[in-house]
Amino acid sequence: MKEKVICGLQQVGIGVKSVDETWKWYREHFGLDIPILADEGVAERMLPYTGGKPQPRYAVLAASLQSGGGLEIWEPRGRELNYPAEPPKLGDLGIFIAKIKSRDVAATYDDFARKGLHLLSAPTVSFAGLKHFYMVDPWNNMLEIEENPYVFVRSKTFTTGGVVGAVLGVSDMDRSINFYGKLLGYNEVRVDEVGVFDELKALPGGDRLVRRVLLERTEPFAGPLSELMGPSHLELVQAVEAPVVKIYENRFWGDPGFIHLCFDIRNMDAVEVDCKALGHPFVCDSGVDFDMGDANGHFTYVEDPDGTLIEFVESFRIPVVKKMGFYIDFTKRPDRKPLPRWMVKALRFLRVK
Repeated sequence: MKEKVICGLQQVGIGVKSVDETWKWYREHFGLDIPILADEGVAERMLPYTGGKPQPRYAVLAASLQSGGGLEIWEPRGRELNYPAEPPKLGDLGIFIAKIKSRDVAATYDDFARKGLHLLSAPTVSFAGLKHFYMVDPWNNMLEIEENPYVFVRSKTFTTGGVVGAVLGVSDMDRSINFYGKLLGYNEVRVDEVGVFDELKALPGGDRLVRRVLLERTEPFAGPLSELMGPSHLELVQAVEAPVVKIYENRFWGDPGFIHLCFDIRNMDAVEVDCKALGHPFVCDSGVDFDMGDANGHFTYVEDPDGTLIEFVESFRIPVVKKMGFYIDFTKRPDRKPLPRWMVKALRFLRVK
C-alpha cells in the first residue's frame, strides 16, 4: 500500500442561501476568484447528515492564486434552511472561525474599513504573536484576518489570500490534540494558554475562560498542489467553565455556517487505515471516480472527537482550460512532488471577475 500524503488544507465548507451572492462578495473583497469546481447536482452520499435523503445542491470551490485553502460554498436547494437557534459562541463545538491569510494585516484592515465591512476589532497581536483582527461576513460567518507572509502568486489588487486555518471548539483538549496531531500531522503545540483574552472580547462568548492551543506541523505539506495551499495551522478552544453547544446540533450538513474542514490527500486507502486505527472510520465515502462538475476524484468524511466533519479529497482530475481540453491529471504525477509552478499558475484561466 502506498503511504498517506496530506497535501494541505484544501478548503473550508460554508453553507449559504445563495452561492452566487456569497461568492461575488468573497471575490470582490478577498480575491477568491478561481473556481476549482462548480457543480449543480444532488448530494447522495451524505445521507447521515442530510436527514437520510438525497439533497439537491449547488456548489463552487473558490480559491486564490496568492495561496491558501479555498472556500467550498454550498447552497442547499429544494428545502428550507435551518439556522442555529442562537449565534455560535467561542468554545461551542465545531468550526467557529475561518482564518484568512493576509500579507499586510494593517493594509487589509484599512481597505475593509474604507469599504464599510463589518469589522469586530482593530489589528492587534494574537496569543500566538501574529498580527490579526476579527470580522464577520454579511451572513454572520466569523472571519479572522491573520498575518501570513507566504505568497504563491502576488496579487496587485488584494493583500489577502485564502484560508490559512480555523478556530474549532472542542470539549476535551488533549483528546483533540491527539486526533489532529496523529491523523493530520498538526503535531506541534506552538502555544497552550488558559485565560480570558482581551483580543477575544469582541467575539460572541469572548469573555469566557478558555484554554487555547495553536497546532502546527513540523513536516511541511507535500504533493501536487501543496505550494498553492501553503502552510496552515489549527486553533483549538475549550471553554473551561461555560456550558457549550454543538454548532450543528439538529441541523443538516449544508445549513448556514461552516460545515467542514477539507484536506487534499493522496492515497485514500492509506488514509482509511489511519482513520480506523484512531477509532474514527469513514462516515461517508463517495467511492472511487466521483464526478463533480468537470472535476473528478474520491472524497470521504470522518468525525473529529466532537462530531465536527473532516473531509478528505483525492483529486484525479481538475479543469484548467476546458475549451482546449487542458486538465491536470493527478494520477500521472508523483504523490509527494509539487506540480510545476507554470501548471498551477495556469489556473488563472479559470478566473471569474
